[in-house]
Amino acid sequence: MAGFGNGARRYPRSSGRTGSQSGPDRATLGIIGLVCAVAGFFALGIVLGPAAIVCGWLAMGRSWAGSRPVPALVAVVLGAIDTLLAIVWLAGATGSGNGLL
Repeated sequence: MAGFGNGARRYPRSSGRTGSQSGPDRATLGIIGLVCAVAGFFALGIVLGPAAIVCGWLAMGRSWAGSRPVPALVAVVLGAIDTLLAIVWLAGATGSGNGLL
């Protein structure tokens, strides 16, 4: 029973916050968002467009102020265009049959 509290003494970096080592960094998120935005133009735009916006926004640090990395900004813009085109395509695909066959 004496071994229960010794984890923090042997591994001091294991407890607390020592940096963002649990997730991808901002450059990686920007590239992932850019890939999602480009792929969204070809398939699953309604899913990949918002994913590109979210990845780009997180890569920019959730702020419009300051310096913005180029892939993140391109991912947000292309993701927004991709989402808008997917919504227009879905609205046009439903047609105006007003419920009748």
